[in-house]
Amino acid sequence: MSSSAIFDTSILIDQIRSDKFRSRIPSVVGPIRISSVVLSELARGAVTKADAEILRNLAKNQKILTPTEKNWIESGELLGKMRKDLGFEPNKLRDLHFDVLIALTAMSCGACLITSNRADFELIRGYREFELEVW
Repeated sequence: MSSSAIFDTSILIDQIRSDKFRSRIPSVVGPIRISSVVLSELARGAVTKADAEILRNLAKNQKILTPTEKNWIESGELLGKMRKDLGFEPNKLRDLHFDVLIALTAMSCGACLITSNRADFELIRGYREFELEVW
């Protein structure tokens, strides 16, 4: 059992847009951490002042975890293996890259990664073991 949790971008987008996980978030065991990669993805899609305020609050109120140099190198190696094994095109690898970084960061710090993006993260888990919870 993990000592902390990291929400993937998919969870936070659904929560921000629709409060979809209001009843589930309090059930998370341990402190919730935010990946700098997730913050980057959220910032890329933020369009309103309210969106920007939510990002500022997340960054201010949660411990931010950032991929290490080792995580970056390993992400490239893992994506190269996926390309070789599965024949993925560069666009698919680019789409997966941030998810791989989020997963490797969670794995490195022993956190449970919580996502609603089952397909991509279970694919990644086929290459690196990490704790995954799908909502």
